[in-house]
Amino acid sequence: MRKILHITVITLLLLCSTLAMSQEKTADPDAEIKEMLYNKYKKEVRSYDKKDFDDLFMSFFESQNGEKVLTKEEFYTYTIKIAIYSEKLGLLYKSQKAESDQAKKEWYDKSYQDYLNSKKN
Repeated sequence: MRKILHITVITLLLLCSTLAMSQEKTADPDAEIKEMLYNKYKKEVRSYDKKDFDDLFMSFFESQNGEKVLTKEEFYTYTIKIAIYSEKLGLLYKSQKAESDQAKKEWYDKSYQDYLNSKKN
C-alpha cells in the first residue's frame, strides 16, 4: 500500500511540474526570440550613448508608423534594444532603478501580434 501511495505522489509531482513548465512556455509564445535577441544585442546596446539611443528610438517609431510592416525579428530587435537601454539606465542611475526596470519590462513585454493588429486598424 505504501509503495502505491509513493508512486502516486511521484506521478502527481511529475504531472504538476510538467503542467507548470508548459504554462511558462505558452505564456509568451515569442519568449525564445526575445531571449535570443537580448543575448545578441546586450553588449552592443550597453555601449550606446544618448544619441545612439535617440536614433534607435526615432527609427523604431518611423518604422512602426510607416507603410511597411516590420517582420517579427525587426519588431523585436527594436523593442528588445530599447529594453536593454532601459536596463542600462537603471544600472547607471541607481535612484531611477525602479523606473528603468518598469520601462524594461514594458518594452520586453511588447507583442508582435498587438503590433500587427494595430497595423490593420
